Amino acid sequence: MDFGLTEEQEAVRDLAEQIFQGSVTVERVKAIEASDERVDRDLWQSLADANLLGISLPEDVGGSGLGFTELTLVLEQQGRVVAPVPYWATVVCGALPIAEHGTPEQRQRWLPGVVRGEVFLASALAEIGVNDPLKPQATATWEDSGWVLDGRKVSVPAGHLADAILVPATTPDGVAVFLVDTTAAGVILETAVTTDRSKVAHVEFASTPAEPLGDVASGERITRWMLDRALLGLCATQIGVCEEAVRMAAEYTSQREQFGKPLSTFQGAQIRAADAYIDTEAIRVTTQQAAWKLDVGRDASTDVLVAKWWASEAGQHAVHMTQHLHGGMGADIDYPVHRYFLWGKQIEDTLGGATATLARLGAELTKTGA
Repeated sequence: MDFGLTEEQEAVRDLAEQIFQGSVTVERVKAIEASDERVDRDLWQSLADANLLGISLPEDVGGSGLGFTELTLVLEQQGRVVAPVPYWATVVCGALPIAEHGTPEQRQRWLPGVVRGEVFLASALAEIGVNDPLKPQATATWEDSGWVLDGRKVSVPAGHLADAILVPATTPDGVAVFLVDTTAAGVILETAVTTDRSKVAHVEFASTPAEPLGDVASGERITRWMLDRALLGLCATQIGVCEEAVRMAAEYTSQREQFGKPLSTFQGAQIRAADAYIDTEAIRVTTQQAAWKLDVGRDASTDVLVAKWWASEAGQHAVHMTQHLHGGMGADIDYPVHRYFLWGKQIEDTLGGATATLARLGAELTKTGA
């Protein structure tokens, strides 16, 4: 179920569904997970050819100029097939901030390549946003030749193949976001494997040349702008993950019999499946509400936190329930539903704990008097 989508948005969703469903199989995902990059470059190029990588990027860089809602619809379809491509990292966390806050030169340097599927981007946001104030684990200082970065950023999604990384860093006057070419001097990458079998990079900066994204004085505002969209992008992906996991559980319990009856006829199985379905729809409606607010230019900070809580807390409930409904098959790490469990847990961990989210949401509501 989708709430109030326009015909154009439905067309975007259907196109994304066609490409993901037509390109991704269980066997293909397993093969990509065994590869060195952990990225399906053929699928990535198919998304580029359909202009889905540029769906929400400006037309002057080759994009379609649509909104964030359209972007969430693509992410949802990715989650439904757990497709191993860095859509969230490159488009949501990398390209959108450059499109919104970058200089004309930065936009032309990086964004057309993203639209064509030739450039990968990433953002180092792992430690940002759980507690205030912002405390980036990197520092930026001005030297005669320009800004340089020092420090360490952990768990940068798609950082192992990124051509450039957006890095929030502490400056003498506060926080700013910097654009770093990964081929620049002083960049050291250490690759790690995550819960969902994808790869991230721990990145060291040692007097690394960097250029500001937007106005240095506006760095905190830009960082929060990035964080809202990064969090909401994960929420959208979680919709697809949970939705497909619930579908798989419904199919499995309808076919598997116990005492001569399908498991789906037992009340215990019905209740757990219903809970997982309700959890999924709650993630959907809160995510779409926040995305709509972003698209119309309204403050969505509390709405993003609400969606974040649902995607983290209810999302992990949903994938736990659906795995449990598969019984012994759910414990088989090679069985397809287990991969949805891993993706759901990875998204929960990346979003951050539900308790911390509620505390921050309460603080935000107190400030606004809501």
